[in-house]
Amino acid sequence: MSIKAAIFDLDGVIVNTVPLHFKAWKQMFEEAGHSFTMQDYLEKVDGKPRLEGAAAILTDLKGEALIKAGDIKQSYYQKLLAQEPLEQFDSTIKLIYEMKKQNWKLAAASSSKNATQILKKINLLTVFEANVSGADFKKGKPDPEIFLTAAARLKVKPEETVVFEDANSGVKAALAGGFLCVGIDRHNNPQSLAGADIIVQDLSELTLEQIMNPERKS
Repeated sequence: MSIKAAIFDLDGVIVNTVPLHFKAWKQMFEEAGHSFTMQDYLEKVDGKPRLEGAAAILTDLKGEALIKAGDIKQSYYQKLLAQEPLEQFDSTIKLIYEMKKQNWKLAAASSSKNATQILKKINLLTVFEANVSGADFKKGKPDPEIFLTAAARLKVKPEETVVFEDANSGVKAALAGGFLCVGIDRHNNPQSLAGADIIVQDLSELTLEQIMNPERKS
């Protein structure tokens, strides 16, 4: 069965929000009296739900105090998102518009509750037929619910849909749902995307034809 629909993860696939998240976390942690480096971010915070990220550094806080710290970080992040430019991955944007021109069904799927705000900021919100954000599902990756929700909204089957991901949990979620998965290795660590049907460092390495008629892994 050929591929006719695509689901794009947001952070790391369409946009690079890492610099903004890092700034927001750093400001909150340092105001709380803790130093915070990019290494800390990558090893202890990146990819975790907000409260887990806060707890990884603020080990002395619990309950409401921890929730408040997470809320402060979120407020800083939203201000940065509104004020600062957001890096986009040009090859991904180009592929999205190529697919749109060929009448592919397209969805954006992100665990972030800021997804709609980000898509509006980069003028992509109306390009997608479906948008799934953190408020639309209960089970996080590696559970496939996020992608199955997107496929249901597009009215397509997983086996005729490709998912673009840059994280291990996302690859696992896509494969668990029966989707074709393209892993994008942004950090020169292809082992973290093991299992993906196709692994590239950038989507400029792929043609639409290669995605439409892939050789799936058994």
